[in-house]
Amino acid sequence: MLDRTKTALVIVDVQEAFRSVIPDLSLIASRISMAARAFDALASQIIVSEQYPAGLGRTVEEILFSLGEEVPFVEKSAFSAWAEAGFRTHLEENGIKTVALCGIETHICVLQTALDLIKNGYDVHLLCDSVASRFEHDRQAALARILDAGAKSSSVEMVLFEMLGDSRDAAFKAVQSIIR
Repeated sequence: MLDRTKTALVIVDVQEAFRSVIPDLSLIASRISMAARAFDALASQIIVSEQYPAGLGRTVEEILFSLGEEVPFVEKSAFSAWAEAGFRTHLEENGIKTVALCGIETHICVLQTALDLIKNGYDVHLLCDSVASRFEHDRQAALARILDAGAKSSSVEMVLFEMLGDSRDAAFKAVQSIIR
C-alpha cells in the first residue's frame, strides 16, 4: 500500500503549447488537477516540471489553479525531470520513495522520467488515465515500455484510495468530494 508521507505526485510538462496538439488535453488536465487537489488534501508532496517554459508556456491554468503556493516547479531542458538537480533534491529532502507519475508527452518526457526514477530505486505508479501523447500509438508504446521497466499501472483513484486506506481517514470526505 502507498504511504502518503513517502509518495509524491509528479506532473510532467502539461504546458500551454501542447493544448492544440494533444487530443483531450482538457480531460487529462482535469484528471491531473483532481489528483493535485486530493494530494494536497492528503498533505502529500507534489512536484511540477516544465519543459522550456519560455518557449512552451507555463503549466495549463486548469492545473495551476489546483496547486498551492508551496508546490515546487522544476524548469528543465532535458526530457527527463531526473536530469534536474532541483527535482532530485526535492525527492530526497522529503523522503519520497514512490512517485505517482502523470503528464505529457507519454513517449518522451514521461517515459524518460519514469525510466530514470526506476533506475534510481523509486517505485513508480504510472497514472495511465492522466498521460497523453499527440498520437495514440506513441502513448501505447510508452505505456508498454514503462510498465515493462517495472512501473505499476495505476489511475488517479487507485492511488488516492490506496493512500487513504480507510473510509474513517480524516481526509476521506475531502478526497471523496474532489473526485465526485
